[in-house]
Amino acid sequence: MTNLLQPHPVADAERFLELARNVLDIEADAVRALKARLGEPFLAAHRLMLATSGRVVVTGMGKSGHIGRKIASTLASTGTPAFFMHPGEASHGDLGMITAQDVLVAISYSGESDEIVKILPLIKRRGAKVIAITGRAGSTLATEADVHLDAGVEKEACPLNLAPTASTTATLALGDALALALLEARGFGSDDFAMHHPGGALGRKLLVHVADIMRKGADLPKNAPGTPLAEAILEMSRKGIGMTVVVDPSDKVLGIFTDGDLRRTLEKHDSIRNLKVGDVMTKGPKTIPPERLAAEAAQVMQSGKIGGRIVVTTPDNVLLGVVTFNDLLAAGVV
Repeated sequence: MTNLLQPHPVADAERFLELARNVLDIEADAVRALKARLGEPFLAAHRLMLATSGRVVVTGMGKSGHIGRKIASTLASTGTPAFFMHPGEASHGDLGMITAQDVLVAISYSGESDEIVKILPLIKRRGAKVIAITGRAGSTLATEADVHLDAGVEKEACPLNLAPTASTTATLALGDALALALLEARGFGSDDFAMHHPGGALGRKLLVHVADIMRKGADLPKNAPGTPLAEAILEMSRKGIGMTVVVDPSDKVLGIFTDGDLRRTLEKHDSIRNLKVGDVMTKGPKTIPPERLAAEAAQVMQSGKIGGRIVVTTPDNVLLGVVTFNDLLAAGVV
């Protein structure tokens, strides 16, 4: 049996690597070439998509269809309602998805894809606007569209100049440029993005707030400054987060006492019998308000010398809770 992990002969390895590097160069050049062609057609497409009261419907056959699905997905996740319609299914009932308020983005490198050209008059009859993305300005699709975006490339990255490679990469990049220009025009922010991505790690980072995960009530370790240090240590042990918050009678935070403070105290004192927690606490601890994102609490922990805990307070420094690094891990924020 052939060993699939056996290295290529040196000559073959160099040839394959050179081919791969050439593919990347060709595709990078194809994307860079788009910059010089961006102008009024791009802005016109942007205006149509921004102004529509309907949705953006993306269509394409074959490889263009795969790219179209990605573009529709990117548009939808960045604030522009969009979906993909298969042109082959459109003439069998799916044209009912399109209304006069919609904008169709039709992708075909040749501009002559039969399935798209056939449905184009029906779409225009409905009153929907058409944006064409092709590689040929004189094609049927380009000339019949309301706006044409040129995604032409000098050559494909395929050694045979046949398989769609550089052209699909350029089209995808053009779709991303449209989506992000629309995002900017809509003022679509991180909170909006989180609402579109509630199920993943990104959503958790953008939707979970400090108040959602902080320890509070009976789980919150706290002591008065006059508490004997031995009792404060017991409070730390009972609550299990390696610290206690030192507060005054109105629950305003005076300081914290951590397991690190305990080690330093033991180094300096032969006995802790007569010590009060207020005598050895760390004053002015770093705090965070409850409405801040939990991801911000993680950033503070990771960037500052505060250990794996941060105190949560009101604006006038009243204790509300404590967030630990383990709480952030459990919430999937880090």
